[in-house]
Amino acid sequence: MNVLISPNAFKGSLAAEEVGEIIRSCIHEAYPRYHTKVVPLADGGDGTCNLLTKVLNLEYEEFWTLNAYGRPIRGGFGWNAEDKTAYIDISVASGLGAVQNQHLDPFVASTYGTGMILQKAIDFGANHIVLGLGGSASIDLGTGVLAALGIHMLDEKGRELTPFSPNYLSKIKHVQFSPKLPKIDFTLLSDVNNLFFGSLGAIRVFGPQKGLNSSDISFFEKTCEEVLLRFYKKSKREFIDKEGFGAGGGIAAGLSAFFSCEIKMGSNYFFEKVKLSEYVDWADLIITGEGKYDTQSKGGKASFELLHLAKKHGKKIALITGGTDAIEDQFDLILRLSNLDFSKSNFLSTAKLNLRRTLQDSFSSGFWA
Repeated sequence: MNVLISPNAFKGSLAAEEVGEIIRSCIHEAYPRYHTKVVPLADGGDGTCNLLTKVLNLEYEEFWTLNAYGRPIRGGFGWNAEDKTAYIDISVASGLGAVQNQHLDPFVASTYGTGMILQKAIDFGANHIVLGLGGSASIDLGTGVLAALGIHMLDEKGRELTPFSPNYLSKIKHVQFSPKLPKIDFTLLSDVNNLFFGSLGAIRVFGPQKGLNSSDISFFEKTCEEVLLRFYKKSKREFIDKEGFGAGGGIAAGLSAFFSCEIKMGSNYFFEKVKLSEYVDWADLIITGEGKYDTQSKGGKASFELLHLAKKHGKKIALITGGTDAIEDQFDLILRLSNLDFSKSNFLSTAKLNLRRTLQDSFSSGFWA
């Protein structure tokens, strides 16, 4: 029996690689003769490019940069010397995970630290950047990245604004190009297909996760609209809100004003890069998982896309997920994990134990035969 183990990360607890190895060890204990392959998944969310760097066996360049509030943090990029492509996650420097217990303030948070990583990659020789948009701590329209690359944000008196300063976006009144603006192409990996504006846009859906109060939403939307209109007027392009512009705090909307950008659903891009369909073709059984499989999962998350790939190949597939309100779907088996208490110091060991026990309890089902 061939078993493909392809989980996504369990957000807030276990990395995709950890989940995969726990599943593999449980299967080998129960079914020593089964053949297993672990291919961790990502979909444009936190750590997508980091995982691609590992799976594709790329070099990783690491150095100091700044987090979303301007504090020092280690960051880096995966490097493919053959095609001069750098793989970078926003979440590494400018993500919610990188600010730890700091007070969240979307009027201050910036992607400038990610821009510093981009500039390092360009100095390294990159002419193409693959940028994972998931997990951003800011809603800055990529202004931090743009500032680091040489697009200067000026106030009403023509003075350059300092990243991480309060109310940065609302102070932008003029935009100025550096004469040495890099010639770079972007592939932007998104795990959601939301527009930037509207009821399902970046500000209303994801703003509260980044510290935006409901009373500030309308003001923030108006400010972002004014900034984007300035950007597109400066670059002499027309602003049209697109699917994916709502990811990463609107970074795709900002970058697309000045650079050649292609937005791709991260799961499809990842599947193609790791040749996942070949593994699915090899497998008799497939097991996937994510922290919480819900309605957002159907917007392009890895587990949902793998479900459809499995059904296309006529293969059985199981899902491991947390949350009692996780939605049902066409999986042949759904394994539900107990909820974690993240306030306890041992939540990581508890997460691993829950995963093992849930799997072991499932081995009596007909799915594994």
